Amino acid sequence: MRRSIGLLGLTFVAISGILGSGWLFTPLLAAQAAGPSAMIAWVIGGFAMLLLAATFAEIATILPVAGGIGRVPHFSHGSVVSMTMGWTAWIGYNTAATIEVEAVLRYSRSLAPWLYGPDGQLTFSGLGVACLLLMIFTVLNAFGVKFFARINTALTWVKVIVPALLATVILTSEFRIANFSDYGGFAPEGLKGILSAISTGGVIFALIGFRHVIDMAGEAKNPKVNVPLALVLSLVICLLILGGLQIAFLGALDHSNLEGGWHALHFPGQLGPMASLATAVGALWIVSILDTSARISSFASGLVSVGSNARLGLAMAQNGLFPKFMETLSRRGVPLFSLLVNFLVAAVFFVVLPFQQVIALNTSSIVLSFVVGPIAVLAFRRLLPNTPRAFVLPVAPITGCLAFVVASLIIYWSGWDTMVHLVICLLIGLALLLLRNAQGGFDSLDWREALWLLPYLPGLVVLSYLGSFGGGLDVIPVGPDILAVGALASGVYFLANRLSLPKDKFDLYLAEEELDEIGEYDVVEDAPVEEPGFKRD
Repeated sequence: MRRSIGLLGLTFVAISGILGSGWLFTPLLAAQAAGPSAMIAWVIGGFAMLLLAATFAEIATILPVAGGIGRVPHFSHGSVVSMTMGWTAWIGYNTAATIEVEAVLRYSRSLAPWLYGPDGQLTFSGLGVACLLLMIFTVLNAFGVKFFARINTALTWVKVIVPALLATVILTSEFRIANFSDYGGFAPEGLKGILSAISTGGVIFALIGFRHVIDMAGEAKNPKVNVPLALVLSLVICLLILGGLQIAFLGALDHSNLEGGWHALHFPGQLGPMASLATAVGALWIVSILDTSARISSFASGLVSVGSNARLGLAMAQNGLFPKFMETLSRRGVPLFSLLVNFLVAAVFFVVLPFQQVIALNTSSIVLSFVVGPIAVLAFRRLLPNTPRAFVLPVAPITGCLAFVVASLIIYWSGWDTMVHLVICLLIGLALLLLRNAQGGFDSLDWREALWLLPYLPGLVVLSYLGSFGGGLDVIPVGPDILAVGALASGVYFLANRLSLPKDKFDLYLAEEELDEIGEYDVVEDAPVEEPGFKRD
């Protein structure tokens, strides 16, 4: 591998992941769920993602490895936890590529109506084009991370300028302050509406794109500085853009849009709400730009998702869940076989799962993999106490616990229907774990360090079933359910930190990582082993 991505390229990798296919529709989905209080959903969602990003920012300064989402827990809590979290992230990343390809095709229906049949599903020809797009993403990533970063940076400039320009045009053309108090008040659906907007209204689906910085950390220049900066910069820039779009959307609606209430809000047309509002305020010139911009946004996000997932596949092979051949690097330092395997899996998703189920699986599976950040921070404070850190998480025990609770709440708020998909995903991963280790035995697996998963995962499933989100039984009302999830997460957080790897096993895994790095990096000194006193042979 080669450390070829600078601060700008790394920041734009995250921005490209955040400003994907959803920014044209997320303001509508959030408004339908929460009305004007969707603004609060963005604040809460942004705060939650910044908390999670801050935990990974400290980790990346001492262990900037490729496929960080799947690899980091291997060093803090061993093989079983890393396989579990890496597996869910890998599934989520593959669904992300599928979602972005589908978005490109949906935005192209006016140019190629034969892509979709009368039932709204992809035709056989449409499936062929979808697989061709996935292959293009794969080939572009195969040319190396430097080439990938250049293409993505050029595309991301468009993704930043167009939505920012659209928000400015709508805000300066038409703004009805009465929309924030009429039609049911500021929060017509109350607290539940705000929380639903965060989980199912597209807020987290958009903001979670910052994860790509973590997975590309192994190929970043000066990662101890650039990774934390890229995480914070990307989230702040995108929060300003997406928040501006949400405010512009809420203020530009007229009475005809809202007479049926916020929940009944809808817009015709393939580009949906933002294009319709731009037309209504007379900004026809920007409407013509949106069509092309939508395709560029989705294309760039798909490109980034495929690149990140290749690094995650590499990490899962190093963890022992995936075959060893997925660790193989090309002459350009790219995990080529991982790219190809991911291409096949993402293509299968087009055939096996309906599009709505793909979306449901995406957010919940990726957020679950993020819970390792808060617990790994404290584990590395104990395992690497003297390692210099360019960024230090303030009040780590409390901040980490809060981040863990927030991540758990986001998973819970996604609802019971989504939880069912997540459970199926986890059961498949468990079957694969047992199959991969059936011959070699299970004694080498780190079961003790994974014991915290036993109360955590079933506890979330039970609370989701009894809760009121996404098809739950509504036995536990909003308010007490937050306290219940918070209590569960806090207790598990304490337990997980007691169950981190012992120092001797951590040193062993770090030595194995050193051997992998010798083969992966052109310059061994650039490799991400940061323990003082660690000797390179």
